[in-house]
Amino acid sequence: MSLLFKGRTKGATAINISPWQRFIHFWISHLRQALTSLGEIWRVPLASLMTIGVLGLSITLPSTLYILVKNTEKISAGWEQAAEVSLFLKKDITASEVEDLMTRLEFWPEISTITYTPADKALDEFKQISGFGDALAYLDENPLPDVLLITPTSKHAGPTAAKALLNKLQQQREVDVGKLDVEWLERLHAFLSIARDIVNIIGLLLFLAVILIVGNTIRLNILNKRDEILVMKLVGATDAFIQRPFLYTGFWYGFLGGMFALFTVSILLWWMSFSIGETMALYQKSFNLTGMSLDASLIMLAVSIGLGLAGSFISVKQHVSAIEPT
Repeated sequence: MSLLFKGRTKGATAINISPWQRFIHFWISHLRQALTSLGEIWRVPLASLMTIGVLGLSITLPSTLYILVKNTEKISAGWEQAAEVSLFLKKDITASEVEDLMTRLEFWPEISTITYTPADKALDEFKQISGFGDALAYLDENPLPDVLLITPTSKHAGPTAAKALLNKLQQQREVDVGKLDVEWLERLHAFLSIARDIVNIIGLLLFLAVILIVGNTIRLNILNKRDEILVMKLVGATDAFIQRPFLYTGFWYGFLGGMFALFTVSILLWWMSFSIGETMALYQKSFNLTGMSLDASLIMLAVSIGLGLAGSFISVKQHVSAIEPT
């Protein structure tokens, strides 16, 4: 018995079909309906291209923003490892006390390197940089203290760990005050957190728009084929059999929209790479913009297909079942 009439024929004589034949027939039927739905899209190229373009662009925007946020995190990851703690020592300590302090700090697991800058050397550097050398010559004594520059290990270079290290260093008796400039780093982390939230919100809104667009497109297709659906139900076609081509249409919209989004994202990243390269050259730095990896591309394509199927599923479940012959 054909799957077309399964569930709608009563009192008919059943025909024995082997499980293997049923399995083959199942996949042949799906393949036939998938190709038929693709042909339906091909028959209206302009309308189909507009729908695919809207879907692709809706997925392109959050994908591009996500890649830019990831690249920004990649750049800032190197900055986080460059944190330094400046320890300004007390004015009345001796050279032996400074040496004793450095010896103790060398055994701390949180510290990578220690650089000692005597007060005299610091004053000479300040004269050269500030341009106030003549004015500083009239000072009776050196106002600058001895300084230790502490570079934390990579494990303790983050904002929270570096602050904990600073508090620990300030408790040493030779230290007058310590300074750690991590406010800009905390602002960067806060900005990246906000950017991730914005990308997620934009992505959710645009994904919802994709579902609504696909659902509305499938609804119009169902209404255009209302008479055909009525005839199919009159001859015994099941709802599942009628819904299947529309579900495949949603699949093709999602797949083609995802491919369009992948192509568009690649073009945008290629175009932006020139501007980013010129900007980094001004800082004498080189940076390669990381694009879509294979895993990310497959995930984006899967999400696009899932959105297409979700929109078509919602539409066919609501409208196909509502069409019944009277």
